[in-house]
Amino acid sequence: MSPRAVVVGPPGSGKSTVGPMLAAALDVPFRDSDDDIVTRAGRPIADIFAEDGEPAFRALEEEVVATALEEHDGVLSLGGGAPLTPGTRARLAQHTVVFLNVGLAAGVQRTGLSTARPLLAGVNPRATFKTLLDARLPVYREVATVEIETDHRSPDEVVAAVLAALKPGQVRQQ
Repeated sequence: MSPRAVVVGPPGSGKSTVGPMLAAALDVPFRDSDDDIVTRAGRPIADIFAEDGEPAFRALEEEVVATALEEHDGVLSLGGGAPLTPGTRARLAQHTVVFLNVGLAAGVQRTGLSTARPLLAGVNPRATFKTLLDARLPVYREVATVEIETDHRSPDEVVAAVLAALKPGQVRQQ
């Protein structure tokens, strides 16, 4: 078993909104690796970052993503930083990966620079978000099967664009 599609992208790109809608359109189940992390750790992601640090979080995230890639057969949405680890990138090479791209202005507007997002907390969250986008863009493009711009699209329009971009033979069939 493996996912029909894996959704990646930075905070605010729409993974948590578009992922379930894409799963519904494909008539498959949806799973979010961030939810799996919270379930496994028994505490919020922000607490894991604060108490254990980012390296411990990324190690847990890599384990959770590896498990989900093996056992989930629907649409799998990954946390924004999941593709940063080499092991996860290697595993994603075997899957259909949808990169939801968001620009700085739309990403900042959508996230509201939420303190629930540990990597966006700080003195200048907008600059932090820009640095995050600049660093991660090449990684997202490296793992992506398709890239969808989300800035000026509604979630329904993003789902339609994903479905149009995924050619019939491109999405792994069950």
